[in-house]
Amino acid sequence: MENLGALAVLLALCLSAYAVVASAVGGARRNPYLAASGQRAVFAVWFLLCVASAVLVTALMSGDFRLAYVAAHTDRAMPALYKFAAWWGGQEGSLLFWSWVLSTYAVIVLITQRGRRPDLMPYVTAIISATQCFFLILNAFVASPFRVLAVGRSVTAVPDGNGLNPLLQYWAMAAHPPTLYLGYVGFTVPYAFAMASLIRRAPDESWITTTRRWALVTWLFQSIGILLGAGWAYAVLGWGGYWAWDPVENASLLPWLTATAFLHSVMMQEKKGMMKVWNVSLVSATYLLSILGTFLTRSGVVSSVHSFAQSPIGAWFLGFLVLALAGTVWLIVSRLGYLRSEARLESLVSRESSFLFNNLIFVAACFAVLWGTLFPVLSEAVTGEKISVDAPFFNRVNVPLGLVLLFLTGVGPLLAWRRTSPEALKRNFLRPALAGLALMVVLAVAGVRHPYALIAFGLALFVAWTIVAEFYRGARAIGARSGMNPLAAVVELTLRNTRRYGGYVVHMGVVLMFVGFAGSAFNRHETHELAVGGTARIGRYELRLADLREGENPNYSWNHAVVEVFLDGRRIGTLEPERRFYKASRQATSEVAIRRGLREDLYLNFAGMSDDNRLAVIQAYVFPLVTWIWIGFAVLVAGGLICLVPSRKPETARRRRASEERYAAVGRS
Repeated sequence: MENLGALAVLLALCLSAYAVVASAVGGARRNPYLAASGQRAVFAVWFLLCVASAVLVTALMSGDFRLAYVAAHTDRAMPALYKFAAWWGGQEGSLLFWSWVLSTYAVIVLITQRGRRPDLMPYVTAIISATQCFFLILNAFVASPFRVLAVGRSVTAVPDGNGLNPLLQYWAMAAHPPTLYLGYVGFTVPYAFAMASLIRRAPDESWITTTRRWALVTWLFQSIGILLGAGWAYAVLGWGGYWAWDPVENASLLPWLTATAFLHSVMMQEKKGMMKVWNVSLVSATYLLSILGTFLTRSGVVSSVHSFAQSPIGAWFLGFLVLALAGTVWLIVSRLGYLRSEARLESLVSRESSFLFNNLIFVAACFAVLWGTLFPVLSEAVTGEKISVDAPFFNRVNVPLGLVLLFLTGVGPLLAWRRTSPEALKRNFLRPALAGLALMVVLAVAGVRHPYALIAFGLALFVAWTIVAEFYRGARAIGARSGMNPLAAVVELTLRNTRRYGGYVVHMGVVLMFVGFAGSAFNRHETHELAVGGTARIGRYELRLADLREGENPNYSWNHAVVEVFLDGRRIGTLEPERRFYKASRQATSEVAIRRGLREDLYLNFAGMSDDNRLAVIQAYVFPLVTWIWIGFAVLVAGGLICLVPSRKPETARRRRASEERYAAVGRS
């Protein structure tokens, strides 16, 4: 079976190379038959990678320990879910998963664009296939998941495997990497369309529509992947945080920042013919940062709980990144005349200027994160000394930038195109601004002294007010004309312009997440060593260690603490944190216990036993408002999905209302 998998990968590489050549030559010579053969090669690549992936997954699920990859990342006692997740749990398998996802995206592009843009599609196919070639070279020759264990010339097998990293044996980590890959890999498609339009000097902007929708889909996957990773860190790592400015966390954030900037500024090109250089640069940067993030994860140049071990594969990524960067820069510079804007900025108080400021802030945040992430690597390469950049640097730079972005989130959508009058500014922003300032004063009087938290709460109310006001005004107008109830009017309003009002829902999700972020200014942490029956306090809570238990199953042994929780003398529940020791990998992990609430989370980690093995070490945390991050996450995803729904055309809305009126008339008769 392993030979079938390796052969499928090798054949897929050959066909991908053919797709590059056939598509590029077919496009240059305007030969539709050659271009069509390149597209058919893409379908064949997808089929072959499905075969290779099926071979690997079958080996993982069945425990074929002749394969080095299976032996390194599974064991017999692992649950089936995590055996399947081992597909992307290691270096070689995750590269195969990446190739399979990219081939799937390529097939979807060809199906959805069939018969459209014959001038662009050969180059789109060639660019996607060129990226596919790179990853398949790695799959075939550098990091094959089908390498067998051997003694001399004989294939052998180990009795059992090492098991998946225990930190990855959590439901969110079964979903986090593939969702993140769907974002990383998907950014190849907008990049391919952008480069194809530059190559062909496409005379219209139709490629932007396709690029925007693909960017939105992949941005949504990237957002879900990042936030699932944050939820995993919060619930699994035992220190209570959801973001630590870890290099690999930063690597996932970088393309998200540039993609978010593109999704905002693309409207400028659609409506005004402006910011063309910005948009193609942002699309290119997003693709290149996705490759850079993959390089950081796999090269071993940065230390992270998320990254793979030191590997020669990093040199391949670096070489590909340099070539892609050089080609992209040359293509953009050589087409600057084609990218000339059709209009100019007329006023600083306009929607155009808000998009420009928005882009500048996103790019500044991206540069700050990129610099802080790469600085230790660069310092070690130049001076031989690795100078670390810790979380305080990222917080000092990015927290103010984040607050400015939050402000623009409320201001930008309500500004008029070209120029906004003073009367419109007063009408749209006076009340929400006063409400935000009033909240800041009330919180300051109540004892809140953290300046960034005060500003975040005030801006959150300001932005939420502007969003709700927009829905209210639009729904009231629809209700007045049609007699709809308020909820139905809001739904109708949203469906008439899903892109605009779905964007408002996304912004509301961001507001709720900022409320959760601001709560971190008031976190509490204490560590206690308790005997059974012992008590401790943290904030409003009293903790009593009621029992200590231990046991084992085929996968791991465990120590379990039963902690009773009291609030103001009243028992409100029991939390049961656990310490596990996985037998196959010989690693220990913590299973935290969390009492979640809208006001705050009580978070307990059983860190183990004291040195004399008589007392349980309990790390207790209180995290105010952190639940609002996960609520905001859900709202953000809902808004992104709304944006993907086609808007209801005015004629359709009128026909629906006429049909309702006829139905009502029949009912009355």
